Amino acid sequence: MVLQHAYSIVFTVALAILALMAILCLVRAVLGPTIADRLVAVNMMGTMVMVIISILAVSYGEGYLVDICLIYAMISFLAVVVLTKVYTGVYLERKDRGAAEKAMERAEKAAEKAAEKAEKAAETAKSAEAKENAEAAEPSAAGTAKSTASSAKNAAKHGGKGGKQK
Repeated sequence: MVLQHAYSIVFTVALAILALMAILCLVRAVLGPTIADRLVAVNMMGTMVMVIISILAVSYGEGYLVDICLIYAMISFLAVVVLTKVYTGVYLERKDRGAAEKAMERAEKAAEKAAEKAEKAAETAKSAEAKENAEAAEPSAAGTAKSTASSAKNAAKHGGKGGKQK
């Protein structure tokens, strides 16, 4: 009877320690800075719950609690696998979205640079065209001035009358 009372005290202390650890794991699962911390905390909580159920099975002498513990182990394993898959998918999606946003930013910067180059090329073309027009205008203006001067000379030679005589 004394031995059973000692086991009862040991089991109670172990259950209290495991309950405290489970609460700390729950805090880590909620506040964990990374996804890996959260997954490990959830897995650890599942393991601690299985140990708690096992201690209760031994303490109460009930065999059906061992079956419950095995079923809980399978469910806990599947839950961790599913959570890992979901969190990995979310992580990869965020990573892909970030990469796509960076690619869009790079494309926008490249488009802006191309637009600036096109504007500079257009300005260069306009200034080159203006120079060509000015150069083309100078000989024609000189030619017009020469023809006017020759008309004036003809008029002076022929007595102030225009280029045609009757």
